[in-house]
Amino acid sequence: MPDPQTLLAEIKAAPGIDGPNIFPLEWPVETPKLYDIYDAARDPGWSPHTLAWDTLRVEDYSLDQRYAMAYWFSLLAVFDGSGPSVFARAMIHTYESKEEDPVRKCFFSVVRDEMNHEEVCGRAIKRLTPGGPLGYVPETPLGHLARNNIEWLYYNGSRYWTGFKNGVDKYPLAILFTSFLFGEVASSTLFHGMYQRTTIPVFKEAFKRIGQDEGRHLGICLAVLQKLLPVLTEEDKQMISIQLRAGFVFLSGILHEPPEQFWKLPPTFIPAQRQIDEVARSAGLGILTLDERKANWKTAVLRMKANLDPYGIEFPALPEVGIEGKEVVFDPEKVIPIF
Repeated sequence: MPDPQTLLAEIKAAPGIDGPNIFPLEWPVETPKLYDIYDAARDPGWSPHTLAWDTLRVEDYSLDQRYAMAYWFSLLAVFDGSGPSVFARAMIHTYESKEEDPVRKCFFSVVRDEMNHEEVCGRAIKRLTPGGPLGYVPETPLGHLARNNIEWLYYNGSRYWTGFKNGVDKYPLAILFTSFLFGEVASSTLFHGMYQRTTIPVFKEAFKRIGQDEGRHLGICLAVLQKLLPVLTEEDKQMISIQLRAGFVFLSGILHEPPEQFWKLPPTFIPAQRQIDEVARSAGLGILTLDERKANWKTAVLRMKANLDPYGIEFPALPEVGIEGKEVVFDPEKVIPIF
């Protein structure tokens, strides 16, 4: 066995690394509060497979009510189904950009949560429309309308990924996290409203739990942004204004009604969705009326504005919900919010 002192005299320094090594060998902590959030997320306190699915008696609902409720979970799934992939990509980005350890861990917990949310949508759709949302044949006109709308939603959802994937590498973290924050404000608002309104026990519990998760994600974004926003450049601020407009247009697809700027939809889409909304509401799913959704969305937007105003970020004009502000041009290539 060579003597350590002898080996020490012969050692060579390791080669320099060509480019960053994204795999961590350090665990820096700059924001201890994020560790507290991560610790609270280790056990989310619920799981989709333990919800009381056996209490959902589909035979108690008409065919149209089942189609309408499955439609709404399909609409949710267009957004929640993107969650695991886009947050997983964002989590990898936290490694690439050498973010502090609790940020990486918080994003890991978000990916897990988003997988649960997607699972809830899938379980609900399968129970209400076996083979759905695309692999079944509707038996009523409303069912066919719902099926057609879902195909259009699925098409539009596919257009989101490319913009998001490119945006992760293009924008500074402050811009990314501001977009993430907008999505979390929107989702926590939506699920809180559905939790309050639904009369179906298994969905009430699911919406409550998902809303709690989204509230935790909101806390992560706020904790990160409290560090990033005070050091924004003027260029960053201008880009955030543009991103907020893009995020509003994208998220309106579920918080209110999909605007034309991003959503490519046929003329039948909105009239069909309004009829489906009525039927889902009659079944007790907790769908807010159009006016209530608009008011809810405005409240969420104002919450977002209140978080950004102290940092001198000009909020964009959002006339759709009566918000005055800076006129910015919508760019479909800059849609990167996460729901």
